[in-house]
Amino acid sequence: MSRFSAYKDAFPNAQLTRSDSGVLEVRFHTDGGKLVFNGHTHEQFVELFHQIGADPDNRVVILTGSGDAFMDAISPEGFDFFSPRGYDKIYREGKKVLMNILDIEVPMITALNGPVLLHSEYALLTDIILATPETVFQDKPHFDFGIVPGDGVNLLWPEVIGSVRGRYFILTRQVLDAATAKNWGVVNEIVPADQLLIRAHEIAEGIAALPPLTSSYTRIALTQKLRRIIDEGTGYGLALEGISAAEVARSMAAG
Repeated sequence: MSRFSAYKDAFPNAQLTRSDSGVLEVRFHTDGGKLVFNGHTHEQFVELFHQIGADPDNRVVILTGSGDAFMDAISPEGFDFFSPRGYDKIYREGKKVLMNILDIEVPMITALNGPVLLHSEYALLTDIILATPETVFQDKPHFDFGIVPGDGVNLLWPEVIGSVRGRYFILTRQVLDAATAKNWGVVNEIVPADQLLIRAHEIAEGIAALPPLTSSYTRIALTQKLRRIIDEGTGYGLALEGISAAEVARSMAAG
């Protein structure tokens, strides 16, 4: 069991605030600006989601970003894709972080304040997704680095938008605008940027007014299929990603 006072300031890349009704807002950031994802945040977010899920006083969770993007920048700092021990760490964290999101057994809302070019699977594991007109989706870094997109995007995009569309989205690095994403069932509402968090909290407070067991068990009921998909497929996908990373390392060494 976690208590908010013990973890609210524990994560340098997540600002946590909670209302009296139990609505927890998690704002990803780097030094107060938009998040630059790296190996340290990859490790950090495993524990972040674990602590959130272990706190019985959280009633609804809102994920959002800082600046003009939800998540569009990545740095290789802190990652070691190219050694067995280094990739073992990525593999273990990659599996655990998704299950820790699903282990948050209260309703979750993602408020996408801008582009989502990596780790869109975090949002797809939440229950309600709000976006701004400036929001776009793409899976960019995997192919930029020459590695398999095996961290969960491969499982969730075909599930959400359909098998053929999902495979096309991944293979072509398709840029999906907010309107198309809403039409395809990825986004629930498109909200002006200055109204995004207001709307997210409005929805969250309505959910928080439900009896606690009702809202919690509804989240559990709605995510059972996703839990099976993630449990069955993430380890295999990440293993394939690791094999491709080893090939990239070999090519780099030969060059």
